[in-house]
Amino acid sequence: MKYCLAAAALGFAAPAMAQSVTDLAQIDRAVESFTGAPIGAPGGAQQPVDRRLHLARCAAPPALSWYGSRRDTVLVRCPDPGSWRIFVPLSAGSAPEQAAPAVLRGEAVTIAVSGEGFSVAQAGEALEPGPVGAWIRVRTAQAGSQGNPPAIRARIVRPGLVNVDIGNGLP
Repeated sequence: MKYCLAAAALGFAAPAMAQSVTDLAQIDRAVESFTGAPIGAPGGAQQPVDRRLHLARCAAPPALSWYGSRRDTVLVRCPDPGSWRIFVPLSAGSAPEQAAPAVLRGEAVTIAVSGEGFSVAQAGEALEPGPVGAWIRVRTAQAGSQGNPPAIRARIVRPGLVNVDIGNGLP
């Protein structure tokens, strides 16, 4: 009888434990969105995140950033204090950052902000160069009249157009 209760208790604990673990497929999708390249493609993750990892679920979506000056690794970290971080190596080859620039530093661009059910656009300026698919810093054209507001990050869609998608975060 003790063994049945212990087995039943473990059976109920397993789904609870599964819910307290980060979905690694979500991390794969986030890295793909961040780099603009699928797993295995040049500039994308070399391979999916190791499925043997059991990372604690975060209260907020994981934060992604480039790691290293060559942008050949993505740092994925849980923003919760004292939580986990992992490094995702990217496939070598012509990564998006090594392609010909579609936008040059100082160039006028249209900054589109889109989300679920809406899209707005305004004139802006690229603060750094980049190819299609790369994330760059931009500022609005009105920034000059308002002092020095902080730059925002946007992905290059095509020459002259960058996008900030605020409806495509991790659930």
